Amino acid sequence: MVKLIRSKCIGSQDELAAELAQHGYEVTQATLSRDLKMLKTTKVPTDRGTYVYTLPDSDTLKDKLLARGRIKASPNFQSGFLSLTFSGNLVVIKTRNGYASGIAYDIDMHRFPEILGTIPGSDTIFAVLAEGVTHEQAEKVLAQVLPLEMDS
Repeated sequence: MVKLIRSKCIGSQDELAAELAQHGYEVTQATLSRDLKMLKTTKVPTDRGTYVYTLPDSDTLKDKLLARGRIKASPNFQSGFLSLTFSGNLVVIKTRNGYASGIAYDIDMHRFPEILGTIPGSDTIFAVLAEGVTHEQAEKVLAQVLPLEMDS
């Protein structure tokens, strides 16, 4: 199951069951639900408006490149972004429903020293700024992931 989730874009339990059946494994929906929960999978939005399962310890090339800062997520990839607001050392990022976890994941994978971490909900992300980071500094690094309008 892990190999299938990492190698294919699987967006539903039905799709996963069909893939497993092609490999000779007949499983029930209850078994899939239990196993997906045990593996701590999440569904994240894609740039095509669909969702796919992902694993928390995903070892994909894109994850590695994002973490090392070698690639940037394009603004179109994050089309679910709506707004960004600061409150003290917190950043409140509003997204379309269902997009928060995917966007928070991309922010975390960049490992910006200015951002200690994110907490996503369904349509809101709380990001915590490191001590002494200004709102302008945070906005500058977040512009690498989010389609922000930056003043020159």
